Amino acid sequence: MDEFSGSVVELRAEARRREDIGDPQWTVGAVIPRAVVESVQRFQVGEAGDGANLIAKAAGEGDYSVAVRLFVAEEQNHARMLALLLDAAGASTIASHWSDVVFVRLRRALGLRVELLVLMVAEVVALGYYRLLRDGTGDPLVTEVAGRILADEERHVPFHCRRLRKAFAGLPALVRPVVFGVWRVLLFGASLVVAYDHGPALRVLGTTRRGFVVEVNRLFAEVLAAEFPSRRILLAGNGKADHRPVG
Repeated sequence: MDEFSGSVVELRAEARRREDIGDPQWTVGAVIPRAVVESVQRFQVGEAGDGANLIAKAAGEGDYSVAVRLFVAEEQNHARMLALLLDAAGASTIASHWSDVVFVRLRRALGLRVELLVLMVAEVVALGYYRLLRDGTGDPLVTEVAGRILADEERHVPFHCRRLRKAFAGLPALVRPVVFGVWRVLLFGASLVVAYDHGPALRVLGTTRRGFVVEVNRLFAEVLAAEFPSRRILLAGNGKADHRPVG
């Protein structure tokens, strides 16, 4: 059985669940501070890609290819819901933003491994952001939409890490620690950029730029601990995480 068959089952079940529960009640409207509107507009652009590059790189990988398509569909649903949330608040979407352009170019620079490393940075940043958005405005519609997106992102992280473990196992042992180091630097840099760019919204949502950076990096450390425990994966050669306690 393909190791990603479970991911396909889970993603398809989630798609059916979304269809069953339907959309939030957009007609109730939303009251969103201007700074947060501008922030959501930028995140909406980032969620709106067609995923064609990732899909192409994952082609021919059996159930993983199927799972990637289902993942992209979830991301596109995020973009759709954010656009409808903005509309409910009397705001429109924007066509592009410089931060998304930079992120897309980084993702497309090399192969699937680099694409996933950069994508995981975005997913962890999203965990921090959507938690703040869910809890920070007091608007019921914002809370519901952000909560739905956050639940998806929390499932996406282990999915991508599963494929990254396989990718890391194919690297020479001396290279793997370097990759983890670069990955940490990339995450830290991305959190700084988002904190600077979304500073006014972060203040409205109840934190500071520094607080956001600290929280995102804490979340990343949690992901590494859960998905690559003690970084024993660096020494493993079979692509499977070693979940034995450190002793």
